[in-house]
Amino acid sequence: MISRDELVALISDLESNHIESTRSTWDADKFSQGVAAFSNDLGHTNKNGYTLIGVEDDGKLSGLSATDEQLKQLGELRAHGNILPQPLIEFECFHLDGGDVIVLETKPHPLPPVAYRGRVYIRLGPRKAVASREEEAILSEKRVSSARSFDALPCIGSVLNDLALDLFTLNYRHRAIAAEVIAENERSIEHQLASRRFFDLCRGEPTNAAILLFGKNPTYFLPGAYVQFLRIRGNDVVEERSLSGDLLGVLRAIDTVIDSHVHERPEFVTTLREKTAGDYPRLAVRELAINAVLHRNYETNAPVRLYWYDDRIEIDNPGGLYGQAAQGQFPERTDYRNPTVAEALKNLGYVNRFGRGVIRAQEALAANGNPPAEFDTDHAHFKVTLRARQ
Repeated sequence: MISRDELVALISDLESNHIESTRSTWDADKFSQGVAAFSNDLGHTNKNGYTLIGVEDDGKLSGLSATDEQLKQLGELRAHGNILPQPLIEFECFHLDGGDVIVLETKPHPLPPVAYRGRVYIRLGPRKAVASREEEAILSEKRVSSARSFDALPCIGSVLNDLALDLFTLNYRHRAIAAEVIAENERSIEHQLASRRFFDLCRGEPTNAAILLFGKNPTYFLPGAYVQFLRIRGNDVVEERSLSGDLLGVLRAIDTVIDSHVHERPEFVTTLREKTAGDYPRLAVRELAINAVLHRNYETNAPVRLYWYDDRIEIDNPGGLYGQAAQGQFPERTDYRNPTVAEALKNLGYVNRFGRGVIRAQEALAANGNPPAEFDTDHAHFKVTLRARQ
């Protein structure tokens, strides 16, 4: 984050293409569009963008008195998932003579194009605009040289025909791309996929995320892309399933398994009020199973393991804690090994809000009377154990 002296210099140079000033204390659409535009860095400047809240167009301070609620709202820009992939932002409040200034700093994103509510925004000089088809293509090509996450890389040896394209066109596209953008029928299916990091235009190959989400046979290319479910009574395996296929199908199969094994029933809290309870809360099991599918390492051949015992459930996925979560900040901070998959699950409704899955699960366990979930992590795997309610 910039220093106080650097902020004063920015205020004196509001004509810069990397600065946007506003007196508004809160305008979610305006701020989000600006973050998306700075994230996309169409001109390859590699410079951060700054939204200065509390500064007039002429450089005078508006007399803003910042509140904790305003700062909290800025923090929600990343967590709510309306800007995808998640932007790289920081913010800080500076107390200057003449009023407060909140600085929202946006870093260029390594996985463009970044969209807000399905529209890709860019900076054209000192203003922002919706990107054209050609500009989106430039951003997609830029991604190829900077992509670092496995899910954004091309799936070597795959071709467009390896995708069940109706899963994208009929089920996913309208959730992720604004209607007027879809209506531009000049866009080839390859460009539509590339705009959401599902196709590498330079290599002519789908990405690993596309194979996972829309592949006809994902395990052909990614052998570990399935969930192994066992129901174990005593020392005997009484049920075994391999949950495989496209990722949405896998998640639906997980829902079916959970529904068939979680037995919730009404219990009276008082003579006039009841609540639903059981051995496990469905929400907690579901959140932690989805978490495993989302955060696992897909470069290994090992599956996610969902083992259901008489007294506990164990969910074990390959790949330890990642990024900020691995630096002693779990579960308060979450980082994404598979950001393209995370974006897709948000658009499909399987992720309600980034960074809340584990916390929601723990809250549901406590409300149901279960012990807290137990986590066992190392560099190679991540295992969570849920204990049955006594």
